[in-house]
Amino acid sequence: MSQTNNHSQAASEPDASAPIDGELSDFCPRYHHAVELIGRRWTGVILRMLLKGPRRFNELLTTIPGLSDRLLTDRLRELEAEGLVVRRVLPNSPVRVEYELTEQGRDLGQSVRAISIWAEKWIAADDAHTLHG
Repeated sequence: MSQTNNHSQAASEPDASAPIDGELSDFCPRYHHAVELIGRRWTGVILRMLLKGPRRFNELLTTIPGLSDRLLTDRLRELEAEGLVVRRVLPNSPVRVEYELTEQGRDLGQSVRAISIWAEKWIAADDAHTLHG
C-alpha cells in the first residue's frame, strides 16, 4: 500500500506480464494488486458510493448496512494511501470532512459499473442479503 508514489511512474513502464494484443498472461502482479485492493471487504461498495460524488463519513456509515466505523476508517485510509480517495476538511462550523474519489479512483467507475451489471444478472437477491453479514 505504500507504493502510491510509484503508481504513475510504474504504470508507464512496460510490464512483461501485461496483455499483448488482448491476450491475458497467466499472472499479472498489477492485476493481482488491484483485485486484492478493491476486493477487500466493503471497499467495492465504498467506491460505488463515492462514484456518485463526495460523501461525508456518516453518510457512508449509515448507508452501508453492517459496516462499522472502525472498518470504514481503515478502508478510507487504505484508499487514500493508494491514491484513490482524497480526504477533504471543509472549514465550516462545525468542521466537515468529505471523502472524494481522485481521478485514479474515478477511473474505476467503468469496472465498478461492470461488476454491478454482472451482479444484477448473476447474484440472486436472497444470496446478496446473506453475503453482507
